[in-house]
Amino acid sequence: MTVEERVFKNKRFIFEKLKDCGFEKTDGVYKYKTCFLKGDFKAEISVSDAGEVSGRVIDNMSGEEYSQLRSSAFDGAYVNSVRDAYEKLLIDMSEKCCRNVLFASDQANRVTKRIFDIFGVKPDFPFNEKPHEKSGVFRHGDSGKWFALIMNIKWDRLLKNKNENTVDVINLKINPVEGDKLRDINGIYPAYHMNRKNWISVVLNDTLSDGEVSELIEKSFDLTKKQR
Repeated sequence: MTVEERVFKNKRFIFEKLKDCGFEKTDGVYKYKTCFLKGDFKAEISVSDAGEVSGRVIDNMSGEEYSQLRSSAFDGAYVNSVRDAYEKLLIDMSEKCCRNVLFASDQANRVTKRIFDIFGVKPDFPFNEKPHEKSGVFRHGDSGKWFALIMNIKWDRLLKNKNENTVDVINLKINPVEGDKLRDINGIYPAYHMNRKNWISVVLNDTLSDGEVSELIEKSFDLTKKQR
């Protein structure tokens, strides 16, 4: 995950504010340039109409991109000072030009709204330790039992393929009899971090439609509600 992806993961750009933040729109892309660290470096930030952000740091002495910024092979005090200054610049930008969202993916945020619209439930965030401090638990109001959990995890946790990219998933309870059939569906996996017989992980990257995810949520809600 790049520093830009990390800083803006739970942010959405307010495009009306970008001009006031110093961006200029060129060829359909919002662009921002500024020097930092006493003018030794220049940051170039680009934001697409879809809100995708990318950045470059230029060493003003050489006029070339400062490649050490993104290389794990460099860990000295100087390169870390450049990283820290660049990240602070991005954080300041995110606070001025963005709004906060609960989860990284658009689908996770849409699903969260659906859960509130249907069940009147908002997530709580009971985990204090990274990387799960932004994992949201959805509970029954009467019993406190979980019926859904949204997390942002590495693909490797699902695929065991050393893929370090991340994805939002929602863990949902299932009838074990239906487990094999459900896990054969593209986008549904054995549950991460929960009992794999009784739970599944569904990726929230639009592989499944919102309606399909909602059906699974409603089943999980019914399976976990207090029996009368």
